Amino acid sequence: MLWLQLATVLVFIFIGARLGGIGIGYAGGAGVIVLALSGMETSMAFIPVEVILIIMSVIATIAAMQRAGGLDYLVHLSERMLRKHPQYITFAAPIVTYFMTLLAGTGHTAFSTLPVIAEVAKEQGIRPSKPLSIAVVASQVAITASPISAAVVAFAAMLQPMGVSYLQLLLIAIPSTFVAVMIGAIIANLLGKPLLEDSVYQERLKEGLIKQRERYEYKPTSNAKFSVYAFVISIILVVTYAILLSGTIENPTIGRSEAIMSIMLATAGVIATKCKLNVNEITQMPTFRAGMCACICVLGVAWLGSTFVNGHIDDIKNLSGALLASYPWMLALVLFFASMLLYSQGATTAALMPAALAMGVAPVAAIASFAAVSALFVLPTYPTLLAAIEMDDTGSTRIGRYVFDHPFLLPGIVTISASVMIAFVIGNIVIS
Repeated sequence: MLWLQLATVLVFIFIGARLGGIGIGYAGGAGVIVLALSGMETSMAFIPVEVILIIMSVIATIAAMQRAGGLDYLVHLSERMLRKHPQYITFAAPIVTYFMTLLAGTGHTAFSTLPVIAEVAKEQGIRPSKPLSIAVVASQVAITASPISAAVVAFAAMLQPMGVSYLQLLLIAIPSTFVAVMIGAIIANLLGKPLLEDSVYQERLKEGLIKQRERYEYKPTSNAKFSVYAFVISIILVVTYAILLSGTIENPTIGRSEAIMSIMLATAGVIATKCKLNVNEITQMPTFRAGMCACICVLGVAWLGSTFVNGHIDDIKNLSGALLASYPWMLALVLFFASMLLYSQGATTAALMPAALAMGVAPVAAIASFAAVSALFVLPTYPTLLAAIEMDDTGSTRIGRYVFDHPFLLPGIVTISASVMIAFVIGNIVIS
């Protein structure tokens, strides 16, 4: 039954991947029904409720910030940085998307910067696929280093009983992923012909399909600035409280996850009140819709994966426990291929990390492998990846004949591989 039920899980994940978007969550729910009919126990306990609630809370705040004009202000600041040294766009672009994701806890913030990246690259005669590819990868990998991302918060809760604090996790994750992104940028910078030698670009140029983005004088409003400042302060409060929980505060009346959710919701309320927003309009923001879609995806897929794992935890330990104990780096491969299909760092973390830790994988190995839950770039169907292709009217950022031969693949693999190796080194220093 184990192999039959595993096949069921994979079939429904495949169906969800084909449906795309929120369809992944729908397929996950259908898969749970089939597993239940096959005799497996399902339970509310298998649903990563904490992850879903954190996503909802953070997204509610980001949507309020977007409605107040805060995201436009962040894009303005990003554009100023990118245009300050445009010749280094391949390295500046991933820095921008990395820190925007680190700050916001969601990679969807990259959407707003992609048109700017493509335009600056064109102005410099640089192949846009170079900065766009690594910028998208950076926005995905930064999720595993963001203090408020659902994946990090959920993983920190799993590590706490093993003596690893939230602060130690961040001390390993942030430097390892950032350095890895810069290594990935070096690789991205070496890929592809010069723009002027690209035949697709030349054809599109002759046909008049290459457009220049209209630039306008942006003047941030007081509401836009206030919303960004309020959001940054909320993150500082969250991180400070989480650090205090790691050793200073005993018997807290509010836990780490509860603090994140309450601070984020309160911040959204402050933004809405101070900026006099129509709260009904907040739910119409693109970031809100994307976040709620992510919640459904995590609900369905993580429930499906957790149901299977919990039903066969002893068999899984017997089959792979010894292998992972001898070769802990193989956990990174498991997470890499799982995240390709699950399309969510939070869902992959919630579905597989508890099983890995239960099998005896050392905390250092688990943390080092954590970045591998960000392999969302492998299949060329992820929203930010597709947006990057759409934003590049030169045609340099395109899916190849064999589907996997796209410009995001190699920089992404190099970035995750480098992050895993660097995190092993840093982890052994931080966790001694």
